[in-house]
Parts: sequence; structure tokens; C-alpha cells
Amino acid sequence: MERIWLKHYPPGVSAEIDPSRYASLVAMLDESFARYRERTAFICMDKGLTYGETDEMSRALAAWLQSRGLTKGARVAIMMPNVLQYPVATCAVLRAGFTVVNINPLYTAHELEIQIEDAGAEAIMVLENFAHTLQQAIGKSSIKTSIRHVVVASMGDLLGMMKGTIVNLVVRRVKKMVPAYSLPDATPFNAALAAGRRMTLTRPQLGPDDLAFLQYTGGTTGLAKGAMLLHRNVVAKPVLENEPKVDRLTVMAALPLYHIFALTGCFLLGVHTGGQSILIPNPRDIPNLIKELAKYKVNHFPAVNTLYNALLNHPDFGKINWSMLKCTVGGGMPVQKSVADRWYNATGSPLWEGYGLTETSPVLTCNSPFDLEWDGTIGLPMPSTDISVRDDDNNAVPLGEPGEICARGPQVMPGYWKRPDETAKVMTADGFFLTGDIGIMNETGRTRIVDRKKDMITVSGFKVYPNEVEAVVSSHPGVLEGGVIGIPDLRSGEAVKLFVIKKDQNLTEAALIAYCQTKLTPYKVPRLVEFRTELPKNNIGKILRRQLREESQKIGTRAA
Repeated sequence: MERIWLKHYPPGVSAEIDPSRYASLVAMLDESFARYRERTAFICMDKGLTYGETDEMSRALAAWLQSRGLTKGARVAIMMPNVLQYPVATCAVLRAGFTVVNINPLYTAHELEIQIEDAGAEAIMVLENFAHTLQQAIGKSSIKTSIRHVVVASMGDLLGMMKGTIVNLVVRRVKKMVPAYSLPDATPFNAALAAGRRMTLTRPQLGPDDLAFLQYTGGTTGLAKGAMLLHRNVVAKPVLENEPKVDRLTVMAALPLYHIFALTGCFLLGVHTGGQSILIPNPRDIPNLIKELAKYKVNHFPAVNTLYNALLNHPDFGKINWSMLKCTVGGGMPVQKSVADRWYNATGSPLWEGYGLTETSPVLTCNSPFDLEWDGTIGLPMPSTDISVRDDDNNAVPLGEPGEICARGPQVMPGYWKRPDETAKVMTADGFFLTGDIGIMNETGRTRIVDRKKDMITVSGFKVYPNEVEAVVSSHPGVLEGGVIGIPDLRSGEAVKLFVIKKDQNLTEAALIAYCQTKLTPYKVPRLVEFRTELPKNNIGKILRRQLREESQKIGTRAA
């Protein structure tokens, strides 16, 4: 296929990358640990870990894991927010020759049980704040024999004796953030580290086709599936081959590292380039995030539209000095023009939009650092990446026509874990992955996301894309954020329903609908508006339309 986008690449960017640069992700980690040994790699609650310390700790923990009798490729779950133990644990699992299974710490016991059972995880490392959930899940007969080893970490483990003791006291006794639990056979995180220091790590023979991560999809449109990300998928991630032109990266890791966006765009990118990552355990605590942003000279800040919007709307946002900010990348959900414009005006740094999925490690396309203004597209395909927009019969559609975005490249997974049926649904005969997103490519090779295929609303035969309606709604000065779904309608089949969080408490349904009528074709205008104090979101802040649909179905919502 013709790569029409190559002629629009910025100077110095090659069309191809060398996916064999590293034999495995562990080889990349080893290189950084040796090269940047004295540099600070991670900071959390003002405590830093150097690359040398991360090397030593992860090596010890890896040796301890190997001593448990796990064999190469064994799945080890990690259930932690952004604390210092997370990168140590992740590096340890990989260096031991095992597979990381990232788990959302906010999962219920039922969700945790399903994921552990599906992954066949034999060990798990969990922060004690969520150990009660593990206790409930591990009591189920289906996984009681699967999980043979449990490591429990506390918030203060790696913060030093005095500070760690104080933090644990506050977390446990004052804030009461650790519900009671009983895991009598669990090993404390620091005890595993201490034991591992007396052991020798056996370096596993790892190659590009070994499984590095079982990264479960967000489940925003259905039951989560385990995307198999091989070592070559992750090290071939094109962004790792194009180091940002700054003296040194200082990355604000506010998004959870267990999510694919932050895992690669914060953690692995930072390690590869010798940068330091500021770990934020709770990104929903906007006042604390602002304090951290004001404290460090951040120059790389990947996040999602809802987080940027929340920051912009906080009264203390103006206290942050953004003079060092070089790169702001929005992903995980569409970046809205109103947010991008406000961000640029407030910080002087353009808000670029990138695009990818869990199944693609994740970056497929990104805007150029030379693009100073928001243009509504997801930018150009990354090096060694093919993007094709196709119809339901797998035929490429003409430029300017909508179709499903399909991707091929070294970062694309080989398939879903134990799900050949689901893999067959998303992989074409010529090696393209069907993303499920509807997009339109222009003559420069830039693509504009229209919406998720499954979220599309059909009103009297006309297609309505929730992203378009949400973008209009978000531009109203009285709206903080909104979500759109389709609901049954006897006359038109479906109608548009809007869920809104107010910024202006005087905003009315009639006023909002009247505003939409000035900017949208009549069939796209919401028929119903429901005001809420919060909207359901996934772990990175993406609004869960599926949950909004389920809630509407339960109460039998129909358009009048």
C-alpha cells in the first residue's frame, strides 16, 4: 500500500525503525540501568529511586520470584497504583523471565477473580490498601489453587524507615485507607526484597517472541480480553526510537502505570531515555496533582482530555510554572478543541493528540511537535506502521470517506490470550488489526477519529457520532463535561441522550438543547438531558458510555 503520509514526516524522522535493536525488553532495561546508574529514575511522595537502586531491588525481587519455583513465562499479577514498588515489581517480573499481568487496583473481587482465572496467574503482588479485595477473590474455589504466592506491599515500604513508618501510620490509622484483611501466607514486600538479596538471579533466555505483558483491554464495550504483548511489540514501540529533544525527561506520571498508555508513554519511555518519572498514586486528587506539578519542572506530561480539563478548571491551576513543558500528549480518548485551545493559551505548549489501543502497545499515530494548533486529527502513522481505512467488506475506502481504522506494524499484538475466536474477529488475512474505531483519512495521511463503531447512534437512518455531540456540548461555558449515548425511540429508532456535569449551576436543559440546535443538524441534537454530579469513568478517566447505556436500560429510558 502507498504510505501517503511519509512525505509529510517532520525532518529527521525515518520511515522505518529497527525492531531488532533489543532482543527483549529486559535488554533495554539492562542498558538503561547501566547507562544512567546515578540518575533518579522514579520519585513518589518526594522519595526518589535511582536507576542503580531500581536495578538492585528488581534484581533481588526477581531472584526471590524465581526461588518460588515459577517457570519461564509464568504469569505474575501486579495490583498497585503509581507507587515506587510498581516499577520495581514490573522490572522484577520481566527480569525473572515471567509475564506481567497488570490489574486495576480498583477492581471488585468478582472482576479480580475473572482476570486472575483467565490469566492463570500463579503469583500476585498487591498494595495492602487492596489486599481485602484479593482476600475475597482468593477465597473463591476457581482461583484458590491458581495463586500460590502473594506479596503484600505497604505504601511506606520504599520511603525510608522514618518517613515510611509515618506514611503507613497515616494511611492505616488516620485516613483508614487499609481495610482489614487476612492473607496469612503472604510475604511482605520488603521481606521478599531482603531474601532476594541473598539469592542469585538466573538470567533467562528471552527473545522477541516471548510474552512480556498480558494487558487486559479496558472493557468499555464488553468483557475485558488479555492482549498478548510480546517483547518485540513493546520494544518496537516507535516512540522509543525517537527520543524527545530535551536535555532530560521529567515525566508527570499521573495516569496509572498499569494502563498501557502510561506504562509505555511514562514508565518505559522514561527509563529508555534516562528520565525521571514523578509517580502520582491518586490522579483524582487534583489539588495534590497541582502541588506536584508546581514542585517539579515537568517537560513531558501525557494524560487524557478529562484530566487536562479538570486541571484547567481548578482555581490553583495558575500557580504552576509551565516554562519547561515541551510535550503534552493527549490519548486514551479524543482531545476536544475547547480543552486543547485553553491548554495552549494557559501553558504555551500545544496539546498533541496520539492514538492507539491496548492491542497496539499502544501508539499507532501521533501529531508532530511542529503542529502548534489542534487540527482535530490523530496525526500521522508512526514509522513502520500502516494505517488503512476500510469498509465492512475489508475494502479500502476513498480518502475523505469514513471507515474502520485498520493498523499493521511491529507494535500490534499477535492476538488475545486463549481467545482464538476473538483474535479471528479483529485480524485480517493481510495482517491488519481492526480497531473498532471509525475514522476519515485526508490527503496528507492524517486521520480524524469519528467514533467507536459500537457507540454509533442511528437516528431515522442517519448516523450520529457521540464524539461530535460531546465536543459541541463541552464548548458551552456552563458545562464541565458530558457524555452521549443512544436510547430507544419509537419514531426514530434511536435518539440522542446527553449526560452533563454542570460548571454553571444555573444551566438548564432547555438552554443546553437550544445551544446544540445552533451547532448541530436537528437529528444530532439531544432529545434528553440528564444532569449529574459525576459520570462513570474507567481507570484513566474515559467516560464509560457502556455503563451509561446499561443504567438507562435498567430504568427503561426512552425518548418522549
